Amino acid sequence: MAASVAAAAGRLRRAIRRSPQWRGPSRRALSSEAPPTQAAAVRDAFLSFFRDRHGHRLVPSSSVRPRGDPSLLFVNAGMNQFKPIFLGTVDPRSEMAGFQRVANSQKCVRAGGRHSDLEDVGRDLSHHTFFEMLGNWAFRGVYFKEEACSMAWELLTQVYGIPEDRLWVSYFGGDPKAGLGPDLESRDIWLNLGVPASRMLSFGPQENFWEMGDTGPCGPCTEIHYDLAGGVGAPQLVELWNLVFMQHNREADGSLQPLPQRHVDTGMGLERLLAVLQGRRSTYDTDLFSPLLNAIHQGCGAPPYSGRVGAADEGHTDTAYRVVADHIRTLSVCIADGVSPGMSGAPLVLRQILRRAVRFSTELLRAPPGFLGSLVPVVVETLGGAYPELQRNSAQIASLVSEGEAAFLASLQRGRRIIERTLRRLGPSDVFPAEVAWSLSLSGNLGLPLDLVELMLEEKGVQLDSAGLERLAQEEAQHRARQAEPVQEQGLQLDIHALGELQRQGVPPTDDSPKYNYSLRPSGGYEFSTCEAQVLQLYTEDGTAVASVGEGQRCGLLLDKTNFYAEQGGQASDRGYLVRVGLQDVLFPVAQAQVCGGFILHEVVAPECLKVGDQIQLHVDEAWRLSCMEKHTAVHLLNWALRQALGPGTEQRGSHLNPEWLRFDVATQAPLTPEQLRAVEGTVQKAVGQDEAVYMEEVALARTAHVPGLRSLDEVYPDPVRVVSVGVPVAQALNPASQAALQTSVELCCGTHLLRTGAIGDLVIIGERQLTKGTTRLLAVTGEQAQQAREVGQSLAQEVEAAAARLSQGSRDVVEAQRLSKDMGRLTDAVDTAVMPQWQRRELQATLKALQRRANTAIRKLEMGQVLVKVVRQLCKQAPSTSVLLLSPQPLGQVLCACQVAQSAMPAFTAEAWALAVCSHMGGRAWGSRVVAQGTGSTADLEAALSTARAYALNKL
Repeated sequence: MAASVAAAAGRLRRAIRRSPQWRGPSRRALSSEAPPTQAAAVRDAFLSFFRDRHGHRLVPSSSVRPRGDPSLLFVNAGMNQFKPIFLGTVDPRSEMAGFQRVANSQKCVRAGGRHSDLEDVGRDLSHHTFFEMLGNWAFRGVYFKEEACSMAWELLTQVYGIPEDRLWVSYFGGDPKAGLGPDLESRDIWLNLGVPASRMLSFGPQENFWEMGDTGPCGPCTEIHYDLAGGVGAPQLVELWNLVFMQHNREADGSLQPLPQRHVDTGMGLERLLAVLQGRRSTYDTDLFSPLLNAIHQGCGAPPYSGRVGAADEGHTDTAYRVVADHIRTLSVCIADGVSPGMSGAPLVLRQILRRAVRFSTELLRAPPGFLGSLVPVVVETLGGAYPELQRNSAQIASLVSEGEAAFLASLQRGRRIIERTLRRLGPSDVFPAEVAWSLSLSGNLGLPLDLVELMLEEKGVQLDSAGLERLAQEEAQHRARQAEPVQEQGLQLDIHALGELQRQGVPPTDDSPKYNYSLRPSGGYEFSTCEAQVLQLYTEDGTAVASVGEGQRCGLLLDKTNFYAEQGGQASDRGYLVRVGLQDVLFPVAQAQVCGGFILHEVVAPECLKVGDQIQLHVDEAWRLSCMEKHTAVHLLNWALRQALGPGTEQRGSHLNPEWLRFDVATQAPLTPEQLRAVEGTVQKAVGQDEAVYMEEVALARTAHVPGLRSLDEVYPDPVRVVSVGVPVAQALNPASQAALQTSVELCCGTHLLRTGAIGDLVIIGERQLTKGTTRLLAVTGEQAQQAREVGQSLAQEVEAAAARLSQGSRDVVEAQRLSKDMGRLTDAVDTAVMPQWQRRELQATLKALQRRANTAIRKLEMGQVLVKVVRQLCKQAPSTSVLLLSPQPLGQVLCACQVAQSAMPAFTAEAWALAVCSHMGGRAWGSRVVAQGTGSTADLEAALSTARAYALNKL
């Protein structure tokens, strides 16, 4: 028996570390009472069980977008929304502060970050990026191990009808290194519930000890597993339900301390539970996925889904079915919760998921264009009843998915041709060049996720140059880091001799007007036109003019026209790529564009020969450009808002922006107050919320000379000059009689801007510092980053408020007070470094400074109180039959009290009551036991307080 248990333990360890392949449990009936098996009924049965039988409050699933938690890209577990309770930072006035017994079904996404299943989806029968987590929680010790285990066993065996002999249990076997013994309490509970010892396994901390992070609440967990083999042969165990008992706190020094309040946190994946209840060999065979798989089959005409994996999945057809089904669920849920495919963070991961879905559906399933959007109604049908936000946003979801699919199809087709062409040039043992893969990737030009490029190569049996890819990634990171510095990067330049030669030859300045050729689609997205041009001149890195450049050569490229925005006016240069007309399968990456005396020089790395006279086609990186447009329009609104807050004489001293942030220098008499910073943000938010039109027009420079309120910098402008006006047509804005430029943002500007302000989403000033006397530099973010910054600020504000409430309640021992003081220090560090609204940072810093002083004072009082108690104990030890009370005056009229009552005087006379009588007289409080007590108060009349003490004692004695 011991050998078979050991073998099962080994299998279980593997099951815990990676999800097993499902191998089809028997299809015998689980219960004569027809337990629920359909997805909606199983979900409802879970919630009803905890609400109706065990008095739990049902709370809605939180958004998959984490609120105020920058450590997560997506909500990836049911407990995420309850972190403030576990950490003790919940706002005492909030609804959550009153939670005791709670249950829900939580939407979860595991893609990107540390906990990502993205690359495993499709390869096996169990991984998903989106899943539902059924969970129940007990906060602050309202119930603990016995009740949690009993409820779980009752639900699985009595409600869902799972045979008891198919269930195994694991529990924490201890960790000698951490000084933790085995969780025998959980073991004994399971034994009492009827689980035989032969189906119980104990494991160490890797499998059965759960931790929230490097520090914070943690504790042992016990897991319920299902045996797929059903007693036939060796057990095949798969985890069903994890029950976590938070009873420890991991301190910063790595030690474990008991939690003052214990919690229960459980989680069970709905998809896996359904596979068990429906007797399916895979989560993809359940009714959560079968409607989608059928819709994919009908829409593509591919062979029906048959559940094959690995080498058996010829042509990777079934892999593609699983990827598309999983990814369209994730896309639908995320977009419904406000996360759309984008440029960075969670939106970038979602963009990657969308593009993976497009690739698998079009290339492997031969899906027609627009196919992915047609699957959204199927997702809404299967999940919309549980998550009504899917029903409310179904049209928007389908529109965004279809738009993203259409935008990526051309890039995908070009990428495939580039890969095929590159492979034809490789030798049998060559690795695929990192530079080509990078140019194809999301970080490069075509926007193919790198894992997708690797997969496409893997399908052809080719390895990617991973070392070269790592080098390019590091170079990209360094480039972004340099962008954050005020010093502008210096790219290739044309010197005075090169410019003179161009003028001597009569070469006209570069026509860069095509950079303004973009429009707004009805769906709200932007469409950017390509540009065909001719190569007029090529330059080597040292500035030498040449007629051609060869493979791998970095060069400067001068064209007759361009749609690239060259860095000027504080806006970062565009990036993208070009192709030679007639040779569409070779990308020439364009790193940046610079203005040199009216000529636009493009910095290019040539993968093949390029000659003067070649006809080329230019493609800007659309996501990069759009992010710059958002930031530039936001800069104009910020400039306007600062004038509203600080006065019409406020002057801009400079600005710089790139896709990730914007920087704005403004002339100020004094640092901006938190109230002014908040008012500035509010003015911008109002303009963004109104989604005002942005008008742009070139006019004669003379027309702008005497317009009241028109904003311009102290620099030379071209004639004609471009005017950008928010909410008011340019002609109206330039009419001196209209005074329009005093009422809205009107500026001279050559930059590229949004056509409507709503796409900015939001603006948050996240940093502020004095550059020089009279000049303040502001740092701001927009869109998704701004929203995350607000949520982080709100979360930290709640933590500070909770810490203040704890401080007001007071501490009764030095250790607790010191822990609270450390928490204040941790919060101060978090507030100092967090990406959050600067006005809120300043307010919280002031609050924390005052709280830290109070906390330190409390520690000193408690330490003095301990000294006082020690003196009292020594006096009573010398005279055991004597009761002693001491008062110790402190600064500002405060008084410490300590007392001890002789055993012979009790129970009529107790220390706690004595201290309370004296401290109440001084307007304070007291605590302790019948033998020893202490307290605090305030009085200028110590004699009166001592008289009260004597009178009380004499009365009791």
